[in-house]
Amino acid sequence: MKKNLKLLFLILIIFSCKEKTIRLNNNISFDVQKNISYGKNSAQQLDLYFPKNKNSIKGIFVIVHGGGWKAGDKSDLTRFALSMMEKFPDHAFANINYRLANNSSFILPNQTDDIDNALDFLVKKSVEMKFIPQFILLGNSAGAHLSMLYGYNRLFDDKHRTKIKAIVNIVGPADLSDPNFKNYSDYDFVEKHMIDLTKPTPTDIPNQDIPNPVYWINKNSPPTISFYGNNDQVIPLSQKKILDSVLNKNQVFNQSYEFPGGHLDWNNKKNAPFIINSINEFLMHTDEK
Repeated sequence: MKKNLKLLFLILIIFSCKEKTIRLNNNISFDVQKNISYGKNSAQQLDLYFPKNKNSIKGIFVIVHGGGWKAGDKSDLTRFALSMMEKFPDHAFANINYRLANNSSFILPNQTDDIDNALDFLVKKSVEMKFIPQFILLGNSAGAHLSMLYGYNRLFDDKHRTKIKAIVNIVGPADLSDPNFKNYSDYDFVEKHMIDLTKPTPTDIPNQDIPNPVYWINKNSPPTISFYGNNDQVIPLSQKKILDSVLNKNQVFNQSYEFPGGHLDWNNKKNAPFIINSINEFLMHTDEK
């Protein structure tokens, strides 16, 4: 209860127009900039959190929200971002919005382009602040799919893909062709709006393979840590097995975990600390490699 009140207090501070700093405790504080535009579309905005000690920044977590590719908002993950900052006081955080799909638009490449544009903004910001950016993409659900696809896919013309140090996949679909995933209640929308199947691709790769993160994994793919609910009715546990298998086959450093509960239970008071601690241990291992 005390921790919840503390987080609520911090959130109120963030949304105060006068306050531009949050203090997580006596030793950890971050400068905050809200709703920064990284593109011309009104959806292309991010919230940026920089540790007070700019000289200590080891990397930037780029947080990508879920919502079935057509809903959701960066504010959905503000509370989780605050908890991450307590564990990673030597990292910056960018919590991003992106253009959502609708009945008259496609998910790709708009949404991966938006990740690239956000990273472009952050690279320029890091040049101003005189540190070399290393990005950790962290997404949940649809945001995890986009994070994996951005980090793995070599077809899209993404400028900053090679700057991805690691990927944190929380309940994200890695293989859209998995028969178990087709039970997803909004699968019809995903199938019709993931990518324009009528357009030719620049290679002989079938359009239906392009959106599948597992299709693109090779030995140079970023280290990946994954979390899946053992009672998830949206993203089946078979996704974990498929992703683990392909990463292992390509000798990509990876870890994966099951947590008790369903699709949204990763962020409850029991599972969130476990996930954050696991991310910390995983990144310590990637630093050793």
